[in-house]
Amino acid sequence: MSGANKNKTKYIVVTGGVLSGLGKGVAAASIGRLLCSRLKIVPIKLDGYLNTDPGTMNPVEHGEVFVLDDGGEVDMDFGHYERFLNIQGKFGWNLTMGKVFQEILERERRGDFLGKTVQFIPHATNVIKERIYGIAREENADILLIEVGGTVGDLENLFYIEAVRQMRHEVGQENMLFVHLTYVPVPSGVREQKSKPTQQGVKLLNEFGIYPDVVIGRCQEYLDDHIKEKIALFGNVQKECVISGPDVESVYEIPLVYEKEGLSALIHKKLGIYSPPALEEWSQWVAAVKRNNTNPDKVVEIALGGKYTALEDSYASLVESLEHAGAHLGAKVQLRWIETSEIEKGSQTVAQALNGVDGLIIPGGFGARGIEGKIQLIKYARENNLPFLGICYGMQLAVVEYARHVCGLEGAHTEEVENPEHPIAHKVICYLPGQKNLTKKGGTMRLGGHDVEIKKDSRAFKIYGNSVRIRERFRHRYEVNPDYVAQLEASGLVFSGKAPGTPIMQVVELPEHAYFMACQFHPELKSNLLEPAPLFHALVHAALSRRNVA
Repeated sequence: MSGANKNKTKYIVVTGGVLSGLGKGVAAASIGRLLCSRLKIVPIKLDGYLNTDPGTMNPVEHGEVFVLDDGGEVDMDFGHYERFLNIQGKFGWNLTMGKVFQEILERERRGDFLGKTVQFIPHATNVIKERIYGIAREENADILLIEVGGTVGDLENLFYIEAVRQMRHEVGQENMLFVHLTYVPVPSGVREQKSKPTQQGVKLLNEFGIYPDVVIGRCQEYLDDHIKEKIALFGNVQKECVISGPDVESVYEIPLVYEKEGLSALIHKKLGIYSPPALEEWSQWVAAVKRNNTNPDKVVEIALGGKYTALEDSYASLVESLEHAGAHLGAKVQLRWIETSEIEKGSQTVAQALNGVDGLIIPGGFGARGIEGKIQLIKYARENNLPFLGICYGMQLAVVEYARHVCGLEGAHTEEVENPEHPIAHKVICYLPGQKNLTKKGGTMRLGGHDVEIKKDSRAFKIYGNSVRIRERFRHRYEVNPDYVAQLEASGLVFSGKAPGTPIMQVVELPEHAYFMACQFHPELKSNLLEPAPLFHALVHAALSRRNVA
C-alpha cells in the first residue's frame, strides 16, 4: 500500500499486554508530552469494540464519554491527550472496529471491490492503514501517536495489530517505533518484582510479528536493575530500552518519570528526531499537586452526587478538573462519592450524606434512576448556602428543584422522564428543537463546542474574566423550557448565559448564594493542569471560603 507521508511522519505505536487498565492512554499522552515542544503530535486511538463510538455505552462499563469540540463522542483517553498535549482532538482520530466494518460494508455495496471476495486481510487492514495514513497527510503530522486499545491477543484487536505490523514494512523501520506497556507484579508475601507476565506478553506480541523497541514495566515501584536485565534478555531489547512505569501520586508525574528513565533521548535516537522536553512549567504544577496530596496546607471536601459512582472513570475529567483547581489554589480536594439512588431508598438522609462537606457537584447523566436523590441534594445545597455546581443534567435538575420549591410549580419535572400514564404538569425541562422525534441515539444530541453569551455583571461574567462570550462543549438533548424562563427569573433565578440569538439557556446562578452555579455544558472537558476550568476553580475557592481557609 502507498500513501503514507513517508518523508516526514514518524509513527509511535503503543500496545498493552497482560491485563487492561494499565494506563496505555496516559502512557501515550506522556510520550507525546515529551516530544511536543518542537513537533506536531497527533494522537490516534484504535478501539476494538463494534460500537461506532462510545456515545451509547454505559459509563460504568467503559468510563466517561469524552466530547470533542467538533462534536465527536470518543474514548476517555482523548481527555488525556488533550490535557497532556494542549491540543484539540478530532473525531476522525478515534477509530473503532465498528467504523472499520461499517466502511467495508458500504464499499462492498457500492461495488468498490470490483467483485472480489471481501476478507479481513487485506480489506479490513487496508481500511485501517488508509485511515492512519490519511490522518498523517491531512494533519501534516511530525509524529502520529497510535494507541491500540485493549491487550495484545484480544480477538477484536488482531486486525489493528496486523495493520501496524504491515505499516512498519511500508514506512521503514527507521520511521516507526513500538512501545509495549506491560505489568510487573510484586506478589504479597514475596516482595519481589516478577518479570514472567512481561516475558509472556512480549512473546505473544512477537508471535504476531511485532518486536517492541521499548518496554515499559508498570509496577508499584521503579524496576530493579536485574528485572530490567531479565526483561531485556527475553524481550530482545537493550536494557536501556526497558523503562520503569511506577505508581505515582498523580498521572501528571508520568512524563517526568519517563524523562528520568531516559525515554525521550531513546526515542530521539531511534527515530532520528530532536524535540527536547519543555517540562519546566509542567514540573512546577506537578510539584503543587504532589504537595497537596502529601502535605497540603489546606483541605476541602467536595461531594459528587451521581449514579455512575461504581466506576470513578465515569467522571474522570471531572475528578481531574478538581485536581487542577486545587493545585492552583494550594488545596487538596477530597471527593465524597454519593450514589443518589441510595438517597432515594432512604439508606441515609441528605443531611447525613452531606455532613461536613464544603461543596457539592451534580454531574451530567441520563434517565430516571437516582434523579429524586439528586434533586434532594440540590435543595439542601440551595437552602444551606452550600457551594454548588450543576453540570448538564445537574443544571436541568437545579431548575426543576427551583421550580418546585421556590416557584411553587407542583409536579415540575423534566420531559426526559415523562411517563405517558402520568403526564408532567410543568415541563420546565423539555426537548431541544428537532430532538423529540429522533429514534437513533448515537451522535444525535447537541454535541461539541458552542458559543455561550454571558450576561454582563453576572457571577458567570466575573468567573470567566469579564468575557461576554465563551466557548464550551455540550452533550444534551433537553433544555430549559423557554415558556418558564420569565417565571423562574421573577422568583430570583438568574439565567446568566445563553446560546447567542436563541432562547436556549446555558448558565444559571443565584446571586445571593455563597456559590450556586449550574451550566448546560461540560466545563471539565476543557480543563487542564496549566489552566483549570473557571467554574471548578471558583467552586473550590468558594469551598475554601466556607471552611475559612481561603
